[in-house]
Amino acid sequence: MPDRTLPPASSAKYIFVTGGVTSSLGKGIIAASLAKLLQARGFRVTIQKFDPYINIDPGTLNPYEHGECYVTDDGAETDLDLGHYERFLNVPTSQANNVTTGRIYDTVIRQEREGAYLGKTVQVVPHITDEIKRRMMLLGEKGEFDIVITEIGGCIGDIESLPFVEAVRQLRWELPPNDSVVIHLTLLPYLAAAGELKTKPTQHSVRDLREAGLQPDILVCRSEHPIPMEMRKKIALFCNVKINSVIEALDADSIYSVPLLMLKEHLDERVIKKMKLTGGSALPDLEIWKDFLGRLKNPTEEITIALVGKYVELPDAYKSINEAFVHAGALNECKVTVRSIQSDNITSENIAQLLHGVDGVLVAPGFGERGFEGKITAIQYVRENRIPFFGICLGMQCAVVEFARNVLNLEGASSTEMDAASPYPVIAMMEEQKNITQKGGTMRLGAYSCELRKGSKAAKAYGRNHISERHRHRYEFNNEYLQVFEEAGLIPSGVNPDTGLVEVVELAGHPWFVGGQFHPELKSTVQNPHPLFVRFVKAAIQHHKNEL
Repeated sequence: MPDRTLPPASSAKYIFVTGGVTSSLGKGIIAASLAKLLQARGFRVTIQKFDPYINIDPGTLNPYEHGECYVTDDGAETDLDLGHYERFLNVPTSQANNVTTGRIYDTVIRQEREGAYLGKTVQVVPHITDEIKRRMMLLGEKGEFDIVITEIGGCIGDIESLPFVEAVRQLRWELPPNDSVVIHLTLLPYLAAAGELKTKPTQHSVRDLREAGLQPDILVCRSEHPIPMEMRKKIALFCNVKINSVIEALDADSIYSVPLLMLKEHLDERVIKKMKLTGGSALPDLEIWKDFLGRLKNPTEEITIALVGKYVELPDAYKSINEAFVHAGALNECKVTVRSIQSDNITSENIAQLLHGVDGVLVAPGFGERGFEGKITAIQYVRENRIPFFGICLGMQCAVVEFARNVLNLEGASSTEMDAASPYPVIAMMEEQKNITQKGGTMRLGAYSCELRKGSKAAKAYGRNHISERHRHRYEFNNEYLQVFEEAGLIPSGVNPDTGLVEVVELAGHPWFVGGQFHPELKSTVQNPHPLFVRFVKAAIQHHKNEL
């Protein structure tokens, strides 16, 4: 490999978003909000996330560790922040939009084994930082984007994040002066006893950033209370930024309000001026966004949906599902209250009490035996009581098992994931998965085609018969039982045209009983709420009215 060189010429400009003081401040939401404002001005924008953990990707991480694993069309298992990027921008992300320390080191080590470094000592600087820079520049070199926003995971001062910060420092030196901006997100804690906001944590955070060689151009300050002008002046003075580059980020009632809050604070204007961007409109066109917010905040209906899953204690474990309900609810001018139910706790004795008053039940995806029987009990209850039901991935598989046991009377029917010796394996491992031993990145991942049966609930929801949806699974409907299921009324209304894999099942004669092997929540955005969620919410509204 040659010595370090300047990065290739690129027409794109780069924005780097770092964070300090504490984690979970919302770098992803700020990055997505800024991207939305710039996109609304006519710029082509994308966002990428660089995560400091050593896992190759989050595919093998427990949801309690890292929240949900988001899946892209091209089959990448990624950080959940990519879901925010897609929901805000309505533009698909890809493998290139999420990079981890593990992926960087894996690439460098493989290159070293192949002799690419010609016997040189492989070091963090320059070899690791060169690979980080290469990845940071990839999306900008394609000519598809005017602006690439890079979110750096973790906090300034974390050991794990240092190589990423160093790579940004080098890029800032190598790129033309107006081609990059650093935005630092920080926290102004409020001390109730003193009755005031405190700037010292922000000062220390910026000091740590500067010690690493980066001077922020813009500070975005999270706060529970408005920041007085005198305090803004103090922050600007001690942190060496212009006073109009100290941006207030107050706690919002919804993440979808943040773009408008950032517009009010002129964050997009500051970026445009610092980067000398030309060609965009004078003001962002946010009419669709404002219409969505208007519907979201002024509902005419209200329903309760039970979310039955095994990771419900952590809301981020089902982040995309919760956001899909927000989108579908707004389109239906309906407030959707999600009642989380731990499937471990469900029994035939308490199911009526747990689901009392709900207008619909979604059984969530997941892996493993824990909570499996509770999900089946919940599905039996909604099937028999004609409550709208939506099953996703394992939720669809549970619906198949429940129907086999309680309608087809196949005693002991199960999934081979839960019971390898089941006499009726109505859900079985996919043939191409049987010889796979490595866990990470080996499932059926990404977008696949599906043909919907004409006249089915699914086809009516989509308004077309050919669709493409994202997957993440190893097990499938066992087609040996296909005929007996259909004859009894559980219809395979969606099938992959290439493999015959059953993608959608629905129950004839039920108000709304639909299960999908894919993950529709991953494609729901503000601009395009997912049609299955939209119809499910509509069915739940009708159920609510019928009950009244």
